[in-house]
Amino acid sequence: MSEFEGRTGIAVNVQTGGTGELLQMVEEGAEPRCDIFWGGSLSTTMPKQELFEPYISENEHMVREEFKNKEGNITRFTDVPSVLMVNTNLIGDLEVKGYEDLLNPELKGRIAMCSPVTSSSAYEHLINMLYAMGKGEPEAGWDYVEKFCRNLDGILLGGSSEVYRGVAEGRFAVGLTFEEGAAHYVASGEPVEIVYMEEGVLPKADVVCIVKGASHMEEAREFVNFVTGRDAQTVISARLDRRSVRTDVDEPSYLPDKELLHFIYDDGDVVNENKELWLKHFSELFCSVSDSDGGGGRNVSASGGKNSAGEVTVP
Repeated sequence: MSEFEGRTGIAVNVQTGGTGELLQMVEEGAEPRCDIFWGGSLSTTMPKQELFEPYISENEHMVREEFKNKEGNITRFTDVPSVLMVNTNLIGDLEVKGYEDLLNPELKGRIAMCSPVTSSSAYEHLINMLYAMGKGEPEAGWDYVEKFCRNLDGILLGGSSEVYRGVAEGRFAVGLTFEEGAAHYVASGEPVEIVYMEEGVLPKADVVCIVKGASHMEEAREFVNFVTGRDAQTVISARLDRRSVRTDVDEPSYLPDKELLHFIYDDGDVVNENKELWLKHFSELFCSVSDSDGGGGRNVSASGGKNSAGEVTVP
């Protein structure tokens, strides 16, 4: 943010929060009104795309094909695939290569995940899980989700930052998180490793959008152009453990080449149409198996979060 201010002379105010919380503030026109909605996963933001102004970045021609702004008002910012994060000191001889391994009884109560209702990273994992374990048919994936919920042993964390912190600090053996959250600890030499689910990984992006009716439209467009430019995207890759959406910026050296990973794809229309239904179904399954096991569900509250999205206001 400081680099943008230094290069352009445009001062900005930033308000952070959970993706759902900030989307609601935008929808309700809460004060102070923001100009930019920055962060939050594509799947969480897409159902609210009517909140955003049409704009195609001047850098769109350099964006990878799978991350193109097809809607005309949702610019992809970085590539943030879902991953499993494993604490190598705690996992012992247990093998974790993908979702199926999370059903191992020895991992019951040792898995970190937060609620997909409140966390966009957890929601992305739910989508990934349904498509991967349903072999491309999300409705066929719910049998797996029910078994997975049972192995959570009634524990859902309150914020996505608690997932990667919990694994890194040794409170959980494995966590369902996003690549950037886990990569920071790998780069720092912590006893963790990243696992890309062998059943398939959905390539998903977070976004940067101009809020409809923004008071500072030209400055907002300049911001979108800046954060999708080669200089900013290079810094993001080199220092922030994220993959760029541009074709001319490489991923961090300690992350595997995407060509080596097994990627699968969802149907955006199906995901958008079923979001509320899927979130309700997950909550009902989690509560049901927790009650039947006598645990009652332990929601551990926490602050922070992944795609803590940001609202940017140009004063």
